[in-house]
Amino acid sequence: MKIIVLHNDTKREVDAEIGLSLMEVLKKRGFYVPASCGGSMACSTCQVIIDAHWYDHIPAPTEDEEDVLDMIPQLTPTTRLSCQIICNEALNGLEVTLPKEVTSLLSR
Repeated sequence: MKIIVLHNDTKREVDAEIGLSLMEVLKKRGFYVPASCGGSMACSTCQVIIDAHWYDHIPAPTEDEEDVLDMIPQLTPTTRLSCQIICNEALNGLEVTLPKEVTSLLSR
């Protein structure tokens, strides 16, 4: 499957393996995604902004993810943790934006 990543005002289409988290795909494709906690929802440094047209096509965040999202200072209505989005065929063409700045909840 393909995903479209917007970062530093550039748009890039990348291959995403089915079954991997979006966080794993982004790191594997060389994007700077700190993911300080390794995907355990403890840091928020893997946050991405989902394109509004795609937001309703991904599974809703769990209560645990919502708790982490609520602590992100630069939260947008479509911010999600990329470690919690698993790539599947239904997400082919998904568009995400990497935020210019992320805050780690581990340092709080």
